[in-house]
Amino acid sequence: MLPYPNIDPVIFSLGPLQVRWYGLMYILGFIAAYLLVRYQAKLFSWKQMLKHLDNLNLAIIAGVILGGRLGYILFYNLSYYLQHPLEILATWQGGMSFHGGCIGVLICGGLYCRLHNINFWKGADLYVVTVPIGLGLGRIGNFMNAELYGRVTEAPWGMIFPGGGPLPRHPSQLYEALLEGVLLFIILWFLKARPWQDKYKKLWPHGSMLALFLTLYGIFRFLVELVREPDPQLGRLLAGMTMGQLLSLIMVVSGILLWTWRSRASDRS
Repeated sequence: MLPYPNIDPVIFSLGPLQVRWYGLMYILGFIAAYLLVRYQAKLFSWKQMLKHLDNLNLAIIAGVILGGRLGYILFYNLSYYLQHPLEILATWQGGMSFHGGCIGVLICGGLYCRLHNINFWKGADLYVVTVPIGLGLGRIGNFMNAELYGRVTEAPWGMIFPGGGPLPRHPSQLYEALLEGVLLFIILWFLKARPWQDKYKKLWPHGSMLALFLTLYGIFRFLVELVREPDPQLGRLLAGMTMGQLLSLIMVVSGILLWTWRSRASDRS
């Protein structure tokens, strides 16, 4: 058994204002995405993207926050928030859903691209290859908060988390940081230039990075959910799956369908 490093989730306080590690991870993720998208736009000489990058980022950040919060409310705790509607805005108390944030980003980013005549699929591919950085950092933030831990285990790397009872549990946050963060970033970053090269146009059309992200993230998240503690207010749902697994399964199917559709669209062009 490994000892859990008791990390104070609050970095420092200024009166009632608290700066937390989890919030810092979000900020670092946004900064990394901004810098890497700008780097790619310059690399591929996409001047239109560079012109709109700042405003598009604001739209995407709004999508992450609104979608993540509403997704958590709708997917994970709707009955509670119907009884406590004023707490819907209390994001500082926690409660964000990646799947909801993903939907929010696609909607907000898609609307911005449509309003400004930007190729959505090209833009999605630039952004999505940077997303794993924020995901990995976010899972590290979950680990620092001692939340979203795994199920009880006898593995030698099990940890006793504060609030998780006396038995060691899987540090599933770190599993996700490695799979959804490090590994997914390496795969997508290595393949990022494919949609921009003519010789890969049919197999890797614009939108293929988004499709690959949806598919791989869904697979990785589904696997980690096998050892992650189910949400206590939901438990197991259809066919014994958790809500995270059901949503991830939808992502996998969506990614495969998107890849097929974009490939056929490329053949017709």
